[in-house]
Amino acid sequence: MEHLKALIRDVPDFPTPGILFRDVTPLLRDPRGLAQVVDALAGRYRGREIDVVAGVESRGFIFGAPLAHALGLGFVPIRKLGKLPADTVRREYALEYGTNTLEMHRDAVHPGERVLIVDDLLATGGTAGAAAGLVEDVGGVVAELAFVIELTFLPGREALAAYPVHTLLSY
Repeated sequence: MEHLKALIRDVPDFPTPGILFRDVTPLLRDPRGLAQVVDALAGRYRGREIDVVAGVESRGFIFGAPLAHALGLGFVPIRKLGKLPADTVRREYALEYGTNTLEMHRDAVHPGERVLIVDDLLATGGTAGAAAGLVEDVGGVVAELAFVIELTFLPGREALAAYPVHTLLSY
């Protein structure tokens, strides 16, 4: 998987000064690279006890939806505040550079369902922790948190110590 790093662009000072943003859009543009990411994740989770895949807005949608399809499972979008039309649960969380709020439809995950949460990047763990909290708020069980990229110099994995975490690439 390390060869995929050549398809990830570094963008300095985005979204704020001092942040080095790992941009996956060139990877998404590359059909072989995108297929390799989805296939690697599908290979890990095929045959595991997972009832549904949840993806965190927005790049978690891009990786999570084709993964759900490959596994023959449904997909649950976890969105930013105000984007979902029906009754929701919500969680505020801290980012490297501020705060944000995530929402999920209250009926998207049923009690006892095992949920695989997918996102593109693990940094501080705030976004993934909020997503996991939403799943648990409605009685779901977090089967695992899956990421394409992990920034190992940040405390994301430690912040998510209560959950199994899998990443494909580390920086």
